[in-house]
Amino acid sequence: MPVEIHPTAYVETGAELGEGTRVGPFCHVGPHAVIGAGSELRSHAVVTGHTTLGENSVLHPHAVVGGPPQVIGFQETPESRLQIGNNCTFREYATAHTGIPKFGGLTQVGDNCFIMIGAHIAHDNHIGNNVVMANNVSLAGHITVGDNVWFGGLAAVHQFTRIGRNAFIGGGAILVEDVIPFGSVVGNHARLSGLNMVGLKRRGFDKAQLQEIRGAYKAVFTGDGIFKDRLAQAAVTFADKPLAMELIDFIRQGGDRPICKP
Repeated sequence: MPVEIHPTAYVETGAELGEGTRVGPFCHVGPHAVIGAGSELRSHAVVTGHTTLGENSVLHPHAVVGGPPQVIGFQETPESRLQIGNNCTFREYATAHTGIPKFGGLTQVGDNCFIMIGAHIAHDNHIGNNVVMANNVSLAGHITVGDNVWFGGLAAVHQFTRIGRNAFIGGGAILVEDVIPFGSVVGNHARLSGLNMVGLKRRGFDKAQLQEIRGAYKAVFTGDGIFKDRLAQAAVTFADKPLAMELIDFIRQGGDRPICKP
């Protein structure tokens, strides 16, 4: 299929457009942009910086991807990059920025992500696959988000936070601590409200798997003794249970980082 570029769009020399790409009215594509086959930029969308947009992705009006980090004094450089996977959607006014070279320089968004109106992905974030960010979610820099995480509208996340896969971040949550895989957090500041059971069931986790995750959760977050001791004991008790150990290892790998608790 041929590339379609509206007469009012501005595609700079050097940009690479895959087969079947459509660039709508008043869009801007920068000279270092690479856009995958079958992707579409609707009116006034912008792909700038050293940015790769995967195949079959859609930017709605006024979405901007590839802008430089919001860091005072930052000088744009080829080492500052943004990589967006396949089948991603950025709705109106959603934004994603490139990374800072001294931290690796790469902001990354996985496949099949749905970024709603006004949501923001800051520099050096690493976002997994199948992540959904509702309207006006704001992610500060250096955040890691696992696969299948859902963010409710207006949630905001502090820099360097880690969020495990299959977690749910409630609408309006102000998140300043790490979130375990499978966890559900709500509030300002956000606290762990339990497990994301609805999301886990929707994704096909069976009864035995849910019991395993729930058992690890209870062992770590409830019962006698201090948190550190419960975590150590849970690592022994569930040593042969991979989903339980995913939760336990996530906490241990964070070192001294604070973790959301009930």
